[in-house]
Amino acid sequence: MNLFRKDIEPRCAYCEKGSQFSDTEVACVKRGIVPAEHHCGAFRYDPLKRVPPRPVKLEQNKLKKEDFSL
Repeated sequence: MNLFRKDIEPRCAYCEKGSQFSDTEVACVKRGIVPAEHHCGAFRYDPLKRVPPRPVKLEQNKLKKEDFSL
């Protein structure tokens, strides 16, 4: 498993130059207050700011006994 992918979509929400102060806005050193999904040419990825998506929950009510037999 690779924790630090090379194809991360740039966003100010996880740029080292920005500080997120609400769910939708980031305070950027270069651009000031910008939307969290914005990015510019000065983007530098900070992996510690990125929150990965939550894993999918198993829907146990849809499982049957036949699903566990060979």
